[in-house]
This record gives sequence, C-alpha cells and structure tokens, in this order.
Amino acid sequence: MAKFKAIVRYQRPDGYYGVYIRVAHNKKTRYIKTDKVVNSKGIDKTNAVTDPFVLKYCANRIAKFVEMLNQQDVENWDVNEVIDFLLKGTSDVCFSDYAREYQTKMIHEGHARNARTYELAYENLERYIGTTKVMFSHLTSTVITRWIESLSRTARAKEQYPVCVRQIYKKALLDYNDYDAGIIRITNNPWPKVKIPKADNSEHRAISMEDCRAFFYAPIPESDRKQPLTELGHDVAMMILCLAGINTIDLYYAEKKHYHDNIIGYERRKTRKARTDNAWFEIRVPDIVKPIVEKYLDTSNSEYLFNFHSRHSSQDSFNANVNIGIRQICEKVLNMKHEDAYSGYTFRHTWATVAQNECGATLNDVDFGLNHSGKTRLARTYVKVDFTPAWELNEKVIEKIFFTEDKSSANKNDEPENDFFRFSAKQMIKGTLYFKGKILASVEDIGFNNIEEVIAHLMKDLPDTIPPRSMVLIRIENKDKGQKQDYTRMVR
Repeated sequence: MAKFKAIVRYQRPDGYYGVYIRVAHNKKTRYIKTDKVVNSKGIDKTNAVTDPFVLKYCANRIAKFVEMLNQQDVENWDVNEVIDFLLKGTSDVCFSDYAREYQTKMIHEGHARNARTYELAYENLERYIGTTKVMFSHLTSTVITRWIESLSRTARAKEQYPVCVRQIYKKALLDYNDYDAGIIRITNNPWPKVKIPKADNSEHRAISMEDCRAFFYAPIPESDRKQPLTELGHDVAMMILCLAGINTIDLYYAEKKHYHDNIIGYERRKTRKARTDNAWFEIRVPDIVKPIVEKYLDTSNSEYLFNFHSRHSSQDSFNANVNIGIRQICEKVLNMKHEDAYSGYTFRHTWATVAQNECGATLNDVDFGLNHSGKTRLARTYVKVDFTPAWELNEKVIEKIFFTEDKSSANKNDEPENDFFRFSAKQMIKGTLYFKGKILASVEDIGFNNIEEVIAHLMKDLPDTIPPRSMVLIRIENKDKGQKQDYTRMVR
C-alpha cells in the first residue's frame, strides 16, 4: 500500500510554502500538489506540515486516497499509476471535448466526410441537452432514449446520429477505462439499455428509361450566368450515367495521371481505405460522353483531371451545385414537384437498374460495374483485373437508353420477396438463422403469414454476444412448395 505524508518542498518568493502530499509506492516517490500554503511556523524541521487546519485538510484527503486504493489491487502498480488513479479515477470526463478530439482524428486519417456526420451527431445531442460541455455522467440510458425520441421524425438521423454517438462512447470506454488495473473513469454505459431505431427505407432512386430520356433531351433553361448550374447538372448527370454510375466525389478527385487512352482510372473515395485493392477501377469513356468530358478537362497545371476544383471549393460544394442544377431542370422544365426532383444518385441507381432489368446483367455484374467490393475483393488483390466486362455492360446500358425507344419493364423485380416467395399460414415453413456459418436459431412450423414474421421470430433468439451492426443470414424454406430464399439482416 502506498504511504502518504503532508509536506512542503520549497519556499516561495512571498515567504510561504506550498503544501504537497507525498506519495511513496514500490520504492518510488511523487507529489500531489494542493491549494494550501503555510508559513515557517506551520512546518517542522523535516518539512512536515504541522499547521492544524492544513493538516486536517490533508488528513481528510489522504483518508480518501487510502479508501480508493483499498478497493484496488495496486501491488504491481508503479507510483505514476497510483497518482493517475487518485487524481483521475473518480473525476468525470467531458464527452463533448472527447467527441471533438475523435472527429479531428477522423479528419486527419482521411475520413472528412464521415467526420462531418459525427460532428452533426454530437452537436445535435449538445443542443438537446443544452450545453457544449456534455459530461459522460450526463449520458444515462434515459437521457439517450429521450434524445433518440426527439429524432423520431427524421428519416435517417434517428439511426445515424445515435450510432455515431455510441461509437464515440465505445472508443472512450477503451481510452479512459483500464479494467485490468481497475481504473474506471467512465462508470456508466447506457447503451445496453438503449434501442436505436432503424432508418426509414429510402425509395428506389432509379427512374425509367423513358424518364431518363426526357431529362437529357429537355432543353436547358436560358441563363445570364457564364456557367449556369442547370448546364453543370445536366452534364455531370450525363457523366454519371455514361461512366457506369461514377460518383461525383470521384469525378471531383480524378487525376490527370490516371487518364490515358480514353480510359479514366480512379480509387473510389468512399471505400478505398477499407479495401485492400484501394477500390481501384477503370472506365472507358464512351463516344456519347466524350464531348462533355473534354469540355471540363483541366488545362492548368493542376493534378486534377477536371476543372471542378477551380469552380467549387470542395467536393461537397460541387455535389450540392450539381444537385441544384439537376433539380432546376426537373422543376423548371419537366414541371416536377420539388420533392420528386432527381439528384446525382438518381442516375447511378438508374444505371444499375437498367443494367440488370433491361440488359440481363447479374447482380455481380452490376456490383462490378459500380465498383462495389462484392465477394471478389480478396481476389482483386492478387489478380490483374480486366475491366472490359464493365465497359461492355456500360455500352449496353447507353445503347438501351439513348439508341432505342424501348420502355422499361413495368414493375420488374419491385417486389422480389413477395413474387418469389408467397405462402399461407397453413404451409410448413422452416427458418434458420446463421452467423459466420454457425446456426444460431431455427424454427419449423405452420402459422407464419409472411417472411418478416419468420425473421422476427428468429431474431428474438439472437444471442447477446453477437456484435452490434454485424450481418446475420436467414434462410427460409417453404417445405410444401420446395422453395427457399436467403436474406440478410443487421444486428441492432
């Protein structure tokens, strides 16, 4: 056990002595400074404090230190760990300060866009609580639950914001709590009692081939601006659609050194840090969009392929202006309602939908063309990838949209689960829940009316040991019809 004593170390210029509590442990000594002072009459020849009032204060504090250490196994601690525990072991920690440090670190690690979402999340929590100095002790399960309830009218934030705050909280628990040493600075963890709701399912953003043609063949409204947003929106939407659904952020950051022989190479910014192949992709520029690509080529000494950097301060600004231009065409020319207007994502989704529904591409083909990692992400680190299949599929999509009068297949695959797998309560249904290939739960019975009832029944038996936001697989079999279908769900 550590030994304590109230002493002074040296005389100040004003003649007084600052009072310290000396801590000796495992043959080493350190000092804890107090806010007390004494004069020469309050100490003895060994520099020990004799002033009764100061001595009483120090004795009470030492008694508290002894009480704290008696609850810990400090035999193998060094004196620095003892001091840190005594000074910080029971002090509260500021969540707001830690959240800002967490966000700054994300930015430095190249996750600026995600960092912005985290910033919005903790700022919303601060506004709800009413202070920019939220302490971890404030964040009880009741407070968190009520905050989530305040987000109930939002479509995505009600899930996204709590998930971000929970992630910050989990990292803080690792940083501030040393469970092996018994140092617990954050004593509460509200999340096991908090239920985070699911975000609203977004509607399919894809549009029909007929609507796509109507958009691109619509006359661009006249403008007195040198570079009107409607023109930018139209042109970038065309680039997205004709370059296999490329994202605006990847257009913004495309580099000259990766453009050669009419081929644009790029690393998908969204997933490049999460993939061993850096999400590298190459897309050949079709003839139909060459004039637009050449129109925006950067002719300066910039490293970037397109001149979007000279016109827009950031990729977020670029994306916002593109979407404004697209929306203006929808509202002013196509007479669409504001809430029905398209965005850049509309044309990425449209490319994928036309590729599968109208050109016969498989989901793997679509994933490859959209530069998703898919099931081949490991192989892509070993194999020199041939991107020709994606180029050929891209040409088929362009051909189908711009060089035919074909109509989109009406409601094709709108309800894949219901069309493929309908059953009644009289039929024998078997459901099995898997995680990493292991069966976690199963049921075989009648009485189920739809797929969601089977899934809900299985998810009730999900063990608590499965990490949040992990993916589980569900296989549902109709024993009477000899049908089966697989589904995925994320653990909440």
